Amino acid sequence: MDMDYARMHECLMRFLRLMHEPVGITFLFDEKSVEQFRAENEYCEPVRPLTFCQAELGARMEGRTVLLDMKKLWCLDARCCFGVDEVSDAVVRDLLRFGTDEAQVRGFVESKPRMEKAPLAVVMRPLREQKDMPDVVHFCCDNMQAYHLVGDWMAVTGVHPFRPSLCINSAVCGGTAFSYIHGQANLTLACAGSYNSGKMERGEVNVMIPGSHIRAVVERMADRVEKTGGVSITRSGHPFPGADICQNCPLIVFKKREPSGQAS
Repeated sequence: MDMDYARMHECLMRFLRLMHEPVGITFLFDEKSVEQFRAENEYCEPVRPLTFCQAELGARMEGRTVLLDMKKLWCLDARCCFGVDEVSDAVVRDLLRFGTDEAQVRGFVESKPRMEKAPLAVVMRPLREQKDMPDVVHFCCDNMQAYHLVGDWMAVTGVHPFRPSLCINSAVCGGTAFSYIHGQANLTLACAGSYNSGKMERGEVNVMIPGSHIRAVVERMADRVEKTGGVSITRSGHPFPGADICQNCPLIVFKKREPSGQAS
């Protein structure tokens, strides 16, 4: 089976019942790449400096292709994870609430994933709009959708157990940097920034899949659907990934009662 990106996107939305579009993330490391992208693509740019997860909203929730120049990357945590800035006292002071003292928090910050070469810009676009393989594909999804994505990633890579990487206040930026650096999937909870600025009020989590793995993951899902009739791992053959195991058990029944008007 050979899928293009539009087909992969359509399958993921349908199989997993995603509410947010999967976003392909591509790092541009030199002026030539940035100029070529600007010359060949229709895109949007933030008017004002934004955090990484704020900028990604254009792709994830509005279906736009977004070019984020690192000069407009406002988040200090993202700037450190992407290698744009060095770890500074300002970053450590901003995160003191996450640790017991300054020394511990500095150790936390310095141990975050950090790209060796800083990009000049980042392109974020829905997977269906990809022309070339993205570096990382980011999913904002619920618990069972994440379970299926990670489960199929483990199946196609042979990696088990799955060990995600979560850092303080760097859910999407640090999680993406980790996936890019190590070439493996990642799963992170929403951090304070991604929850508030990333519109994750349904309690979503983040899954990152390396771009080089996404086709195999989607083809694995499609193969399971073809063989069993459904994508669900928890209940084979069921078309809904979050299928209720008890199938609305008839033993769990509630009956409304009116006040009896009597008291002992």
